[in-house]
Amino acid sequence: MNKKTKIMTPEQIAEDLHEAVSEKIYTFLRSPTYTPMIEARLINALGLKGAEEIAAKKILTAMICEGILETPKKLLTPVGMKKVPVARGTLRMHPRGFGFVIPDADSSVKEDVFIPKHLTENAVDGDIVEIEVLPSTKPEKGPEGRVLNIVKRSRSHLAGVIRIIDEGKHMLAFIPLFGAQKPVEVFISKEFPVVVGDRVILKVVEWGGQNKSPLCEISHVIGHISDPSLDIPAAIEEFSLRNPFPQEALHQAKEYGSEVSDSDKEGRLDLTKVETFTIDPETAKDFDDALSLTKDDTGYHLMVHIADVAHYVPQGSALDREAFLRGNSTYFPGKCIPMLPEELSNHLCSLRPDTVRLCISALISFDFEGTMTSHSIKRTFINSQRRFTYEEAKEILDGKPNFHSKNLLLMKELCLLLKKKRYERGSIDFALPEVVLEIDPNGVPLGFKIVEYDISHQLVEEFMLKANEVVAKSLTDQGKPVLYRIHEDPAPDNLEEFGTLARSLGFPLKDSTSLPELQKLFEKVKGSPFASQLAIAFIRSMKLASYSAENIGHFGLALEHYCHFTSPIRRYPDLVIQRSLFNEQTPDSNFELISLECSEKERLSFKAEMSVKTLKKLRLLKRYFEEDPTKVYESSITKVKPFGIYFEISPYQLEGFLHISELENDYFIFDPRQNALIGEKTRKRHGVGDKIEVMLSSVDFILQESKWHLQGRRLEKKEEPREEKDRGHRSKKRKKR
Repeated sequence: MNKKTKIMTPEQIAEDLHEAVSEKIYTFLRSPTYTPMIEARLINALGLKGAEEIAAKKILTAMICEGILETPKKLLTPVGMKKVPVARGTLRMHPRGFGFVIPDADSSVKEDVFIPKHLTENAVDGDIVEIEVLPSTKPEKGPEGRVLNIVKRSRSHLAGVIRIIDEGKHMLAFIPLFGAQKPVEVFISKEFPVVVGDRVILKVVEWGGQNKSPLCEISHVIGHISDPSLDIPAAIEEFSLRNPFPQEALHQAKEYGSEVSDSDKEGRLDLTKVETFTIDPETAKDFDDALSLTKDDTGYHLMVHIADVAHYVPQGSALDREAFLRGNSTYFPGKCIPMLPEELSNHLCSLRPDTVRLCISALISFDFEGTMTSHSIKRTFINSQRRFTYEEAKEILDGKPNFHSKNLLLMKELCLLLKKKRYERGSIDFALPEVVLEIDPNGVPLGFKIVEYDISHQLVEEFMLKANEVVAKSLTDQGKPVLYRIHEDPAPDNLEEFGTLARSLGFPLKDSTSLPELQKLFEKVKGSPFASQLAIAFIRSMKLASYSAENIGHFGLALEHYCHFTSPIRRYPDLVIQRSLFNEQTPDSNFELISLECSEKERLSFKAEMSVKTLKKLRLLKRYFEEDPTKVYESSITKVKPFGIYFEISPYQLEGFLHISELENDYFIFDPRQNALIGEKTRKRHGVGDKIEVMLSSVDFILQESKWHLQGRRLEKKEEPREEKDRGHRSKKRKKR
């Protein structure tokens, strides 16, 4: 018998819908995994659309009116439910999609909060966001959270490169801020006819969502990605760096003239007769530190002379306001975006040879073992007799005759004593070489050189470290406010991961959290092929150093008191410290705000610098490829994942990647115990630290990517036989069991 279809009235349909949606909401709210969220997120989590979404909004409103739900900070929270911590702060995104929120100074949450990629809620780098801090199963790794609300967007414009133009109807741009996985749609405009590869500044029309691309319109065109002269102008716009200087600041800098006046010298200690010189990189123009050293029957007497920038940049002046907004100088290959106008940074404040300059000098005495016996900090004026490059200083230390040979050798003597002291207190010494790109006036990379961190660099570093430490301790002892340079202890999990890497490379490490053990490890690896790799891995395992009004010490240097004092031409915190020394920074200065802002500006400059350096390296590699497509590059495997291997191309310090399908003709299985991929048939092993030889396949300037293949591996990919695919699938199942 056929059943009759029941005819329902609109009222009955609405009632059934209301009951069904209510049941979904109540079940969701009663779930032990529920955490308070805004209304839109709850509706989205339940997958409610159309009539169900309308019904849900009415139900939730009724629940609030009836006192079943409360809404602190717009979060739907069942009454009586334990509230999760909510914080507000600035989001800093990583290129891989996850981020960290740096809480506001007045927040109850004091640590940076990790935000997984899927919980960023379409927020971008620099946005002010509200987050909830989630319950953590691993508190030692720090708090984890998710974005609840975007309070304020950090930008209205985005920098990008046109990547796709589809028959004049559809256009996509690559935005470095978002990464390759999240292109943005761009309105096609007759006002701005563009081609693929054009660098553009885009105005955001709609920010989109988790599953919807942002929509933008072209604001202006910078030029094509093929033009290397535009790399730095594009980075300035992409990272919103301040350039040029406002007229008021320039006018103030020019008013000081180019020479130190007699009135400026009054009340200062005259050190112009003391043997003094600077040691800096070959391309440096802003010489903010000079050195003097003597030795007598009581020990060593070191003078670290630092340009007295505070004399020319009083608090609250136009120069000061601009310096604070910049936070630091940004150093690109071949060009610097200075914190201060060139009239000061490269001239009046720069400790040029044979020129009288105003300084703040740290006068530090040591016994014959390198133990500090006394110190004082004076306002002085000096006359540097010589400007050395690091290379010139190293030649003299190696035996080349020079008027200052005796003094340089004395500096080496004290440097080695201070290095020994630093080692004894637990500091780990790294001596990583630096890749310095050689750039022509048009921005074209001509080549590179490797600058070793030799004794000439080390002696300057040791003396600067000691001056910074002395100043920080002196200010603390006097009860004056200090902008500390802090470095938190690394998470134990990160150190253990580093220990696993060291052991896989054949270096035994019983306790990876023990400083003495780590020191012994780095002594062993010096001179080995793995020295640079392990040093970089260890640095990555540590937290970033930052500025803070509260002192928690400096892990990397094993110091209780530390600040930045020795580079006031290029770092704003050093300028603040100079003022604190002589009571010129007002007592009501917000050191917490200054520390947060300067830490953020430092990170921003670093990102901008690395972006340009990476693109210049890729331009150089492409030129080499065009000259010789068969050029072979030696590389070291740095990471192994189940899906492929990451490696560093020597000596460019550039990362490459090979998918398992691009390895030798075999099926590779990941062995977590060996941290390696093992060929099923050939037993060929690819593990961390292994050397491989690769050849360049292509370079993509738009995505800033390079593609590689193993030497001897044919580029064309052959279809695997069906049985090989099936057998590979079965192998994965066996491994899973």
